[in-house]
Amino acid sequence: MTWRQLLDEWPLIEADLHEVYGIDVGAPGLLRARSWRWLRARIFGLLSADSRINRLLNPPPDPPSPRARK
Repeated sequence: MTWRQLLDEWPLIEADLHEVYGIDVGAPGLLRARSWRWLRARIFGLLSADSRINRLLNPPPDPPSPRARK
Protein backbone atom coordinates (compact mmCIF):
# COMPACT_ATOMS: atom_id res chain seq x y z
CA MET A 1 0.00 0.00 0.00
CA THR A 2 1.33 3.40 -0.94
CA TRP A 3 0.70 6.73 0.79
CA ARG A 4 -1.39 7.74 -2.22
CA GLN A 5 -3.65 4.69 -1.81
CA LEU A 6 -3.86 5.25 1.91
CA LEU A 7 -4.72 8.93 1.56
CA ASP A 8 -7.36 8.07 -1.05
CA GLU A 9 -9.23 6.74 1.99
CA TRP A 10 -8.97 10.12 3.77
CA PRO A 11 -12.64 10.20 4.89
CA LEU A 12 -12.07 6.99 6.87
CA ILE A 13 -8.79 8.29 8.27
CA GLU A 14 -10.37 11.59 9.25
CA ALA A 15 -13.22 9.84 11.07
CA ASP A 16 -10.78 7.47 12.78
CA LEU A 17 -8.48 10.30 13.88
CA HIS A 18 -11.44 11.92 15.57
CA GLU A 19 -12.78 8.73 17.14
CA VAL A 20 -9.48 7.23 18.29
CA TYR A 21 -7.45 10.34 19.16
CA GLY A 22 -10.07 13.09 19.46
CA ILE A 23 -8.32 14.98 16.64
CA ASP A 24 -10.58 17.17 14.52
CA VAL A 25 -8.51 17.72 11.40
CA GLY A 26 -11.04 20.32 10.28
CA ALA A 27 -10.08 22.60 13.16
CA PRO A 28 -8.57 25.78 11.71
CA GLY A 29 -4.78 25.69 11.69
CA LEU A 30 -4.44 22.26 13.32
CA LEU A 31 -2.59 20.53 10.49
CA ARG A 32 -0.44 23.60 9.80
CA ALA A 33 0.63 23.66 13.45
CA ARG A 34 1.67 19.99 13.40
CA SER A 35 4.43 18.23 11.51
CA TRP A 36 4.03 15.53 8.91
CA ARG A 37 5.79 13.20 11.38
CA TRP A 38 3.06 13.90 13.97
CA LEU A 39 0.29 13.03 11.50
CA ARG A 40 2.13 10.01 10.11
CA ALA A 41 2.56 8.54 13.60
CA ARG A 42 -1.16 8.80 14.26
CA ILE A 43 -2.13 7.33 10.90
CA PHE A 44 0.25 4.41 11.55
CA GLY A 45 -1.41 4.05 14.95
CA LEU A 46 -4.79 3.73 13.25
CA LEU A 47 -3.45 0.79 11.29
CA SER A 48 -2.99 -1.16 14.52
CA ALA A 49 -6.15 0.08 16.27
CA ASP A 50 -9.72 -1.15 15.87
CA SER A 51 -10.40 1.46 13.21
CA ARG A 52 -12.25 1.85 9.93
CA ILE A 53 -9.03 2.07 7.93
CA ASN A 54 -7.60 -1.02 9.61
CA ARG A 55 -10.79 -3.00 8.91
CA LEU A 56 -10.71 -1.88 5.26
CA LEU A 57 -7.08 -2.88 4.76
CA ASN A 58 -7.18 -6.01 6.95
CA PRO A 59 -10.65 -7.51 6.65
CA PRO A 60 -11.42 -10.52 8.81
CA PRO A 61 -10.97 -13.87 7.08
CA ASP A 62 -13.98 -15.39 5.40
CA PRO A 63 -15.78 -17.84 7.67
CA PRO A 64 -15.30 -21.48 6.72
CA SER A 65 -17.93 -22.77 4.35
CA PRO A 66 -20.31 -25.34 5.79
CA ARG A 67 -19.52 -28.88 4.84
CA ALA A 68 -21.85 -30.60 2.44
CA ARG A 69 -24.22 -32.90 4.29
CA LYS A 70 -24.21 -36.56 3.35
